[in-house]
Amino acid sequence: MFAIIETGGKQYKVTEQDIIFVEKLDCNEGDEITFDKVVAVSTEAGFVAGTPTVAGATVKATVVKNGKGKKIHILKYKSKKDSKKKIGHRQPYTKVQITSIVG
Repeated sequence: MFAIIETGGKQYKVTEQDIIFVEKLDCNEGDEITFDKVVAVSTEAGFVAGTPTVAGATVKATVVKNGKGKKIHILKYKSKKDSKKKIGHRQPYTKVQITSIVG
């Protein structure tokens, strides 16, 4: 049994007990969250694709932690202008564990 959910502008294929990293959500550690935008669900009965989402299907998850990813460095450089700028960025994320798929 698996489901395809949409959150943060991205789609994730999940099964029960999966741990995934999604874009930062406004929730605390240990909170129970529900993903309502389920694009597709596959069960023993068969595969159901939504138009655009599957009606009545939800995916429940528990927030494991909030954090920041590895730092990436961006270097802006203009030749012959004596101009360079070094910028760093750490993307925030939320680590969630899928507890159940209903649909």
